[in-house]
Amino acid sequence: MKLDVPVPGGPCWAELGTDDLAAAQRFYTELFGWRCETDPREEAGGYTVAHLGDADVAALSPLYQKSQPVAWNVSFGVSDADVTARMIEEAGGKVLVGPMDVFDMGRFVVALDPGGAAFQLWQAHAFPGAGLFNAPGSLGWVELLTRDTARAEAFYTTVFGWTVATSEYYTRWGVGGVDFGGMIAMDDKFPPEVPPHWLPYFAVADVDAAAATAGRADGTALMEPTSVPDGPRIAVLRDPRGALFGVYRAGDER
Repeated sequence: MKLDVPVPGGPCWAELGTDDLAAAQRFYTELFGWRCETDPREEAGGYTVAHLGDADVAALSPLYQKSQPVAWNVSFGVSDADVTARMIEEAGGKVLVGPMDVFDMGRFVVALDPGGAAFQLWQAHAFPGAGLFNAPGSLGWVELLTRDTARAEAFYTTVFGWTVATSEYYTRWGVGGVDFGGMIAMDDKFPPEVPPHWLPYFAVADVDAAAATAGRADGTALMEPTSVPDGPRIAVLRDPRGALFGVYRAGDER
């Protein structure tokens, strides 16, 4: 994506909720070279931050509710979580958690869009969000998969003021015209039990090598490495516990 720092309205963090934190640390450390550190405070509940060098790049977290799926979640930066939460409800979405303070780090919300895709809000205080984007092992793109693209476009442009660039096959989201993600319509190729969702993409030096590494670490390729016409080389992978995420070749940002 063209953004390289957290900005209001843009993606600022990616967080995995998993039922096997130790296995997730092994898998993503092997795949991305992350260094994982678990917050020792009891009230942090095992929250683990992944680092590349000195930069915070993502988080791994235990599941906090029985109904919570194993999945990657995307957080968007906001200047006022309470105001944005009200806007979500007014625009037809639903707030599930919060707004709530997370220590002195920031203010947090979990919400659903009108199609049922989960996403998060982050109002930064001490913690601004990811310290690195677009480099191998870090977040570089986010993509909404939904069955009602028109409703999703109306919702997200109302709540966040995103700009929209649409081609015949793809819609790009932006902040002030600076692209950070996209949207895909879920057609009949998607089983009906697959819900709308946000999919984070992480940059890698070599997509084919990353897919092979994931396979050796008990992950699977949901979409094998492929080169998008006039776009990046990408793959969609599933970790050993079922969480989906994408990878793309670093330097292919557009």
